[in-house]
Amino acid sequence: MLSLTDAQLNAWLISFIWPLTRILGLIMVAPVFGHSSVPRRVKIGLGVFIALIIAPTLPPMPDVGLGSWYGLFILIQQLLIGMAMGFIMRVVFAAVEAAGEIVGLQMGLGFASFFDPQSAGQTLVISQFFNLLAALLFLAVNAHLLLLGILVESFKSLPISPQPLSAAGFYSVATYGSVVFSIGLQLALPLIAILLMTNLALGILTRSAPQLNIFAIGFPITLGVGLIALDITLPYFTPQFEHMFRNGFAATTAVIRALHP
Repeated sequence: MLSLTDAQLNAWLISFIWPLTRILGLIMVAPVFGHSSVPRRVKIGLGVFIALIIAPTLPPMPDVGLGSWYGLFILIQQLLIGMAMGFIMRVVFAAVEAAGEIVGLQMGLGFASFFDPQSAGQTLVISQFFNLLAALLFLAVNAHLLLLGILVESFKSLPISPQPLSAAGFYSVATYGSVVFSIGLQLALPLIAILLMTNLALGILTRSAPQLNIFAIGFPITLGVGLIALDITLPYFTPQFEHMFRNGFAATTAVIRALHP
């Protein structure tokens, strides 16, 4: 007859529950994985599958009861670590969406918006297009597998322990959020320059020929030039997105090191 002691049952549970909490924290926040269109059962099933694979390879767990206050403290810690890692990559996609917002407003497509279930708000069409392009490239270059690889390596560089996390790690996460505006502006800058020259040309044309109705001809010209410029510059977005993904992975690794107590 098979018999289990409380210590053995607790060791098996903590070797699975604590890594699963960190994994689910990343899946809940990370781009593509955490999208609202992905069913919750799929997210939980993916997290359980990854936890079952990596659990035997993890370092020894601290001898703490799962139902104790220290066990609950470690559980919350693992959730915060996973969410911090996923948030870094989510910032990269937020920068792409910000670039789409800037370009869409400059093209005059501020009215062309629809409800986005991910952000629970109105999103411009160009912004959603940029977001879908970044998501497809994220999957095409296997960045989702690299993110899972960083997650697995985090259990070695930041092992599970009852020691409190360093506040410098959370400060670095908040600091990295500032790149949303800088990266978004850099992505949109070529299109902004083209549309700015178009608006200047329209202004000169209106000044030289006041009888022209700028409101009648300005919008289709601006929209047409913006779409043509977007079609021309679209191939150059791919290396920029890849560079942003690499920077996001580097920032994720730096945050893991900074969180180490």
